[in-house]
Amino acid sequence: MTEPLHPEQDPQLSGVIERLQAERPVPHPGFRGELRRRLVATPARSRPARVKAAIAAYATSGLGLLAVAAIGLVGAGPFAA
Repeated sequence: MTEPLHPEQDPQLSGVIERLQAERPVPHPGFRGELRRRLVATPARSRPARVKAAIAAYATSGLGLLAVAAIGLVGAGPFAA
């Protein structure tokens, strides 16, 4: 992400920077008020109820696949070469 420019950084761009900052569009007050009301009224999203169970399931299946691959590298198991 780029950092905002400041007029003292580049004297050639100072006029453009000041003009862009002065003419920056601002949303209509009605829109801003409605947006604020919706954001305040909407409860913050929380984590899914079963996130720990999902993490455990993914970790277990990943470790199981690694074990099958390791057994195959040793020369036994379903994927032995």
